[in-house]
Amino acid sequence: MDKISTAERSEIMRRVRSKSTGPELTVRSLVHRLGYRFRLHRKDLPGSPDLVFPRFRKVIFVHGCFWHQHHCPRAVRPQSRSDYWNRKLDGNLRRDRKNKRLLGAGGWGILVIWECQIKPPLLPALGRRIVRFLETP
Repeated sequence: MDKISTAERSEIMRRVRSKSTGPELTVRSLVHRLGYRFRLHRKDLPGSPDLVFPRFRKVIFVHGCFWHQHHCPRAVRPQSRSDYWNRKLDGNLRRDRKNKRLLGAGGWGILVIWECQIKPPLLPALGRRIVRFLETP
């Protein structure tokens, strides 16, 4: 495998989005087709959840496997600059735990959907999971 330059790596990282990512748009479309309406990225809630259902007092986070360190093959930590990446990714995990704790303490139900769970063959099961989450008191 060829090494890429710092400039190329910077360009790749600049294109990484935090909102309205492909997986998030897929989940939003699925939830909308299921007949649910929601708010996006409410800044007044810890972690600015991706989808907020005020009527149900529930939120959904759509997490990228790498950035939020899911236990799947997509979450492999880089070998280069390991100090930087370990600090960054461990910080993400701490922030996620804190935000979930604060939301739970505020009475919000939380569902995390991982990027690797958003594939066409898995969408019917994901839809059923979302409905169960939203309809369970």
